[in-house]
Amino acid sequence: MNTIEHWINGAATPGASRRTSAVWNPATGEHQADARLADPSDVDDAVRAARAAFDSWGEASLSTRARVMFKLRDLIERHSDELAAIVTREHGKVLDDARGEIARGREVVEFACGIADALRGGHSAEVSGGVDVHSLRQPLGVCAGITPFNFPVMVPMWMHPVAIACGNAFVLKPSERDPSASNLIAQLYADAGLPDGVFNVVHGDKAAVDAICDHPDIAAVSFVGSTPIARYVHGRAQRAGKRVQALGGAKNHAVVMPDADVDFAADQLSAAAFGSAGQRCMAVSVAVAVGAAADPLIAALERRARGVKVGAGTEAGVEMGPVVTAAARERVAGYVDSGVKAGAEAVVDGRGLSVDGDGFFIGPTVLDRVTSDMDVYRDEVFGPLLAVVRVDSIDAAIDLINANPYGNGTAIFTGDGEAARRFERRVTVGMVGVNVPIPVPMSYYSFGGWKDSLFGESHMHGPEGVRFYTRLKVVTSRWPRSRLDAESHLNFPTSR
Repeated sequence: MNTIEHWINGAATPGASRRTSAVWNPATGEHQADARLADPSDVDDAVRAARAAFDSWGEASLSTRARVMFKLRDLIERHSDELAAIVTREHGKVLDDARGEIARGREVVEFACGIADALRGGHSAEVSGGVDVHSLRQPLGVCAGITPFNFPVMVPMWMHPVAIACGNAFVLKPSERDPSASNLIAQLYADAGLPDGVFNVVHGDKAAVDAICDHPDIAAVSFVGSTPIARYVHGRAQRAGKRVQALGGAKNHAVVMPDADVDFAADQLSAAAFGSAGQRCMAVSVAVAVGAAADPLIAALERRARGVKVGAGTEAGVEMGPVVTAAARERVAGYVDSGVKAGAEAVVDGRGLSVDGDGFFIGPTVLDRVTSDMDVYRDEVFGPLLAVVRVDSIDAAIDLINANPYGNGTAIFTGDGEAARRFERRVTVGMVGVNVPIPVPMSYYSFGGWKDSLFGESHMHGPEGVRFYTRLKVVTSRWPRSRLDAESHLNFPTSR
């Protein structure tokens, strides 16, 4: 059995802990590898290596850092098929979906290639007689990332390229369910010329998470995962004096107005709900049908859900793979059970799907007449289940979304510019799409939600990522020609 080791100080290492966790192939049910689980001493080894590397990397020129990012970007592109195969083997998503994830992650590396511009400071000359002021942003030191299983390449890339380009060293704890992609990225960093110790990977469970949150030499922690764990990580790491950005769960609604192109909306909603088996933090899990849009939308969604080809992600023509574990499949099926018992109508029921082998498959599911008091509406299902809620007006749709505790992403399908404008301004959600079901911002913007979808003030990557991974310093300077030019007084200094 292959054991996936940590990557510390430029090399694979087993570490001190002998604990491991099974890595499954979700399409076959095969126990294909074991991931090493770090204990606190392994985390300490990684942080110590990072802290030593930071002393020189933090002083590296912007040109040096940018060159590493340019090389990394090219290596990721050259190894994209290898990375996609790893993601499909350990996560289960289809190969084209895995390639798309890698492309979106690579875009953040491309943003980091322009780090010289992103870190540009300000300068004001002659703010007072002979006095100038300038600002600069400096790295924090050692930063850490804790990332989920659903995007084993892209989500870590929301963090480490920006952090490293800003001059920090980084310790990544990826999900133990699909850990191998992070080790390949570590090797690609080394091939790109990144000094040993600047990027480290420790695999692990709660013991590693707690060690990261508590470690005195980690200055900042980035997290993506469920809301309960985001709240926990934010609280624990913040109590230890760290900067924290913790992105939590989601219940993403898409509103379909009566004037919308129903076939277009159904195509987009089906892709957003069933792509990656619904295991995306930006997946649409609730369709809000306004007025007369409901019946034709349900009919169109039914046709598309029944037509989705489900199977192993490596098979030609397959559109949706399995969920990540057997427990995940049972959880999704349980929400279908709960919704039907509460009065929802199973227009398409994925519980009866049969796929050859022992993979963790459940089919696309569409539940109509879901209400906001049902568990299937309130909870983050994280599977290929689309709940349809019927409302009478756009105002009722906005009120429904704003009453939900999550605020990650939302969308509206309409041809009415006034309705779209009212929606985007009134809805209390961090990322909004207009006729775009998965409004994931480009790398030069920033990703993040509101309400229980974000703990901390900072979104990820883009300009907010640069601000998160650096701290501002303002320098006021004077170069007097003589002692007379530098008169001092006991009163508070003012400009003159």
